Amino acid sequence: KFSSMSAVKVVHKKMSEKYVRESSMIRGPKFLVRLRSHTVFENTPIKLFCTVEGYPTPTVRWFKDDVLLDTSLGKYFMQRSAGAHSLEINKCDINDTAMYTAVAANSHGQASTQASVIVVLYHAVFLPFSPFLCIKQNIKYTKITITFLETFNVTFGKEEDKVTLQCTMTISPNLANLQPEALWYRDEHLLKESKWVKMESGGGVAKLTLTHLHKDDEGLYTLRMVTKGGDAVHSAYVYVEDGPPPVPLAPGAPMDIKIHDANRDYVIVSWKPPNTTTEGPIIGYFVDRCEVGTENWAQCNDQPIKICKYPVSGLFEGHSYYFRVRAVNSRGISRPSRMSEPIAALDPTEFERLHAMKLGGKLDIVTYHDDLEGTAPGAPSKVHASETDRTYVVLSWTPPQYRGRAPMWYYIEKCLVGSGSWQKVSTKVPVRSPRYAVFDLAEGKEYQFRVLSANMYGNSDPSEATGPIKTQELRGVPSAPGQVVATRDTDTSVLIQWDPPKQPNNLIGYYIDSCVKGSKNWASANHKPNKSTKFVVHGLTTGESYVFRVQAINELGLSDESQESAPLSVRAALKKPSAPYDICLLNCDGNSMVLNWKQPLRCGGAQVTEYYIDKCNLAKNEWREVNIPPIKERLYKVDNLTEGAAYKFRTYGLSLAGLGDVSDASAAFQCKAWTMAEPGPPFDVTLCEVRDTSAVVQWKAPLYSGTSPVAGYTVEMSKKGSGQAWAGVNEVPVNHLYHKVTGLEAGQTYLFRVRGVNASGAGAASAASDPVRAQALPGTQEIQCGVDAETGDVYLSFESCQMTENSQFAWQKSYTEIADFSKGLVLKTQGSHSTLFFKNPDLEDVGTFSVSVTHTDGVSASYKITAEEMQRMLTLSHEIRNPIIPLKTELAYKILERGRVRFWLQAEAITKAVTYKFFANNKELANCEVPRMSHDVATGVIEMVLDHFTEDSEGTFTVQVQDGRGKAQSSLVLIGDAFKAALAEAEYQRKEYIRVKEGPRFWATPSPVHGALCLITQVANLKKESVFHWFKDDAEVVPDVPADLTSGVCRLPLPMFSKKDVGAYKATISDDRGKDVSQINVMTLCFSSSTGSTAAELAVHCTAEGIMLQCHMKYYTEEMKIHWLFKEAKVSSSERLRIGGAPTMATIEIVEPTDKDKGVFTIEIADAEKTYARSLNLTGQNRGKVVGGLPDVVTIMEKKTLSLTCTVCGDPKPMVSWSKNDQEVEPGDQYVIALDSGKFASLTIKGVSMEDSGKYTMTVQNKYGGESVDIIVSVYKHGDRLPEVKPVPTPKRILPPTGPIVIPAAKPAAPAPAPAPAKPAAAPAGSKSPAPPRSMKSPTPPRRK
Repeated sequence: KFSSMSAVKVVHKKMSEKYVRESSMIRGPKFLVRLRSHTVFENTPIKLFCTVEGYPTPTVRWFKDDVLLDTSLGKYFMQRSAGAHSLEINKCDINDTAMYTAVAANSHGQASTQASVIVVLYHAVFLPFSPFLCIKQNIKYTKITITFLETFNVTFGKEEDKVTLQCTMTISPNLANLQPEALWYRDEHLLKESKWVKMESGGGVAKLTLTHLHKDDEGLYTLRMVTKGGDAVHSAYVYVEDGPPPVPLAPGAPMDIKIHDANRDYVIVSWKPPNTTTEGPIIGYFVDRCEVGTENWAQCNDQPIKICKYPVSGLFEGHSYYFRVRAVNSRGISRPSRMSEPIAALDPTEFERLHAMKLGGKLDIVTYHDDLEGTAPGAPSKVHASETDRTYVVLSWTPPQYRGRAPMWYYIEKCLVGSGSWQKVSTKVPVRSPRYAVFDLAEGKEYQFRVLSANMYGNSDPSEATGPIKTQELRGVPSAPGQVVATRDTDTSVLIQWDPPKQPNNLIGYYIDSCVKGSKNWASANHKPNKSTKFVVHGLTTGESYVFRVQAINELGLSDESQESAPLSVRAALKKPSAPYDICLLNCDGNSMVLNWKQPLRCGGAQVTEYYIDKCNLAKNEWREVNIPPIKERLYKVDNLTEGAAYKFRTYGLSLAGLGDVSDASAAFQCKAWTMAEPGPPFDVTLCEVRDTSAVVQWKAPLYSGTSPVAGYTVEMSKKGSGQAWAGVNEVPVNHLYHKVTGLEAGQTYLFRVRGVNASGAGAASAASDPVRAQALPGTQEIQCGVDAETGDVYLSFESCQMTENSQFAWQKSYTEIADFSKGLVLKTQGSHSTLFFKNPDLEDVGTFSVSVTHTDGVSASYKITAEEMQRMLTLSHEIRNPIIPLKTELAYKILERGRVRFWLQAEAITKAVTYKFFANNKELANCEVPRMSHDVATGVIEMVLDHFTEDSEGTFTVQVQDGRGKAQSSLVLIGDAFKAALAEAEYQRKEYIRVKEGPRFWATPSPVHGALCLITQVANLKKESVFHWFKDDAEVVPDVPADLTSGVCRLPLPMFSKKDVGAYKATISDDRGKDVSQINVMTLCFSSSTGSTAAELAVHCTAEGIMLQCHMKYYTEEMKIHWLFKEAKVSSSERLRIGGAPTMATIEIVEPTDKDKGVFTIEIADAEKTYARSLNLTGQNRGKVVGGLPDVVTIMEKKTLSLTCTVCGDPKPMVSWSKNDQEVEPGDQYVIALDSGKFASLTIKGVSMEDSGKYTMTVQNKYGGESVDIIVSVYKHGDRLPEVKPVPTPKRILPPTGPIVIPAAKPAAPAPAPAPAKPAAAPAGSKSPAPPRSMKSPTPPRRK
């Protein structure tokens, strides 16, 4: 027993838990703003408003006195926008007095709201009492007007971004107790505060923040500011792009996770598939769950499922869960979707079974129905399928009337139609609710179901079986949508419409893709399925052509793409122009008036080309057309007016989109002739070149000049908001129709007007200009003036910061359009760049040039060319049009072989199109056989070669060069002594060529080959009669082998070179055509420097018998004073110490070295001035050796085990390897190779066979060298005679070191500086080809390994 208050707490606690756990399951309609009753006068309009929410989106029907309204009468208009519904009655009459009802319904239920409308006569003073009247007559409501100042535009975001939508507004009147309510909608669904959505409202600002974007957030967002008198609405689309995938080309995340049919141990999860424009097709999905209060996500399905719906079973009763979904394709797994709202695994009928009873007084008792006393339950009734799918059916039934205390549960039985066999459905937990999903059914089969109720006392009879219930068949994805049509919307958006697919197959929505024409790079236009067959694609590039395609979606995936739409260029759709304005009177003669007006502010995308005028005589108060044919200009003379009468006028603009709105009526103009002395008003006052601190005002001259001509104009300006306080801009009137106003305040808004001035004074002011803000357009650029570097043309260039498809550049001089282009003016326009070229510039082109760009926000600029600047540009233009090619070198000459003369010059740069002419004494030299002309573009060299340079060639040589427009000229004067010197040199070269080239000659001078010294020279251009001789110190030397002239190479070997071989060697070749001599000084080559100073450090090399120490030097002979020392004692050559050398190396070889040979070896090289020493310490070096233990021959019987063992040594420890018949032995089960303690090496062969016979070689080696030993193994079969194998002794083979031996050497004494080389011997007089003296150095031979 509980108190009444306790019972209320229990119920409230249970109900709050229900809403917390099952909030996502509430989808019935609910009115947020209900209808309000009205009393209106006859013939006045009325509009009823209401706002409803629910999921799926409820449909609203309107009733009048419980009768459905007939909208075909044209009297009632119904509208729906973002959950707001309205009913409008244009002209109310008495019959419209009734009770109006709005009924909202969806699959989860319905709701309604009512209001009464009372229609009374206009002159009625008393309103009779009506039972429907719910508004008291003495209450007056304040109408609140909301005007949006700043609104949010179409927004593009990416998953995980943060986006804020904001509107600022004015509220009039702004009453503290009547503040409007801000309601936010996404796709007509009312939004509420959550972790994903934050809302703020107040102070004239409404703000919505999407804290963590997901594709679920994509849609049309609407702000409704609701007041008592209506609402203000603004909408814009928010696009959410896929975030970066976990792996490249993985699919996007699924979206719109919904939970259906939650029960005690299962829920059904559904979602929508992502678009796959560039990614591979989706092969399935993974569903994850996470228990509320933890962060442990568990995967529910082992294999990807292909359908966007999955029943999750195995839940724990009373626990709450989150769910999310991931998509899978061949490249990987997508990001997870946004997690669902928390859902509780509960019996949905738990709260329906709560029962409260009053026991009297203040005591209540709260129990469950099944806690009461009772017997076995009755049978359930009305069993039916509330939902069917491919593999499951959701059953619902009506519970029996039950009042027992024992708990009641249900059993479900199924029967495949035609089988006659009933089977009990296995459930993991007892079924307590009258709703349950039966899983694991066959696709496309028919079943019958029945339900039994049970408690501890027994089971009921089965319920009546259902009719055949057929599971759904997998019908596949929808067919492709039909024709796609793209139409213009704005300059950055396009409206797409299409026909629905012929086979929708449970259609979910559509994805739209866009592609620039010809690119094939498709991009997703929406990332969340669109339910209707039309969609506005935003974010396109103005002027670009696009094609579009559409795909339909159901729970199985995406359909094939539709056919592509026709290409469409993105630009704003045409609309009717707005109304003209500011009609003003320019002149009147008593019978007619001249009118002017301003063109519409909004042309609607098409140019306003014509106008119509209406007039109204105020005395008759009747409007009539003035002109039947349309007017092309904004200036018109209205004739046939009544003198003295007052008239008003109004105008219309006409474009391709149709006739625009009518203007406001003008002020009343009296038709009376103008006779004043001052001028009439100027007109068409416009602004251009608006910058932060300046603007240019333009106008047209007044049509009425007064009694004297107009002499000038004054400009006045007024700061907006200053109460129309006008101030003069220019004290001195200007005599042209423009004026630049400076000194403006950045960001301020100004008005301007103009007055004409004549001898009588200032006339009437023009109509004020449109307000202009002193602020430059973003990206505004000025006109650039210069001279074209290629053509020399003066140019004015301008790049516009704004461009539309219809934009054009209009160039002016002195703000008058340039119409005459015959004087060398050329206009070139490309894209947003326009250039005005002056082909024939002169001082007449001085002045102010301006340019304006049509169909923009006033893009314009100007530039003033002064006389000084024009003169400078004319000079530069002349230099460019008549350029001089710069020369690196003036014309020069060079004497070539055969006495030919080369005339040449070098320019800074030339092109392939260069041309040139050579002149001799003003006579052109043609490019024929006599002179040969050529040029090299890379070096800029231009040359001419004269084969015959004679006494007649004396004079002046000139070359003229032209490359494009560039020219150059250079001259060379060869007269007098200069010509004689050149002629003498040419004659000498001609004779020398005959002597050398046409007679025998040496091709190369003699050169020594070191080692066994040999002098070699090459000869050419020989005859049979040619004779060759060698000479030493002018004494002929006859070699053992005569020279072979046919080979072209002559040799003089010096096999045992010593000091006696030093001297001057000469070679001669001669015949009847002449003689050539070449020589070389061998003394200079060999003894120009000290040999000892060139000695290298001692190096160690292993030989077959021991170790050799080597000392490399420039040369070595036995005559040199060289001594070897061991431990500072001289040693002489013996059998163990062999002293010798090569032409460039001194050596000492130590045969079979032992420990006694460890120590320091030194070589001393003595010359006339100094003794040089090089030392080496042989301590601690020992190559690998075989000490003993191996036989030469081994004979063994088949299938025995053979072990070859020996002792090895070396420092460092050597490596041991074995080979058979020169093939390396690989260790394994049969061959076992071992090296114990680094000394005992062995090879064991298990189970020898005949194939194991052969030559085995053991190799021992370290970095200092090693040895190899051969063993002959002979295998014989069991029972055979022992073979006789005679041992053949094989010596050990010494192996060289594997690399250079690095031995710490004693630090040698610093050598003395080498003596200066001796001066080379002078070449014999008269030699034609003297060889320059040089040092001789033998090449160092490679070291032995």
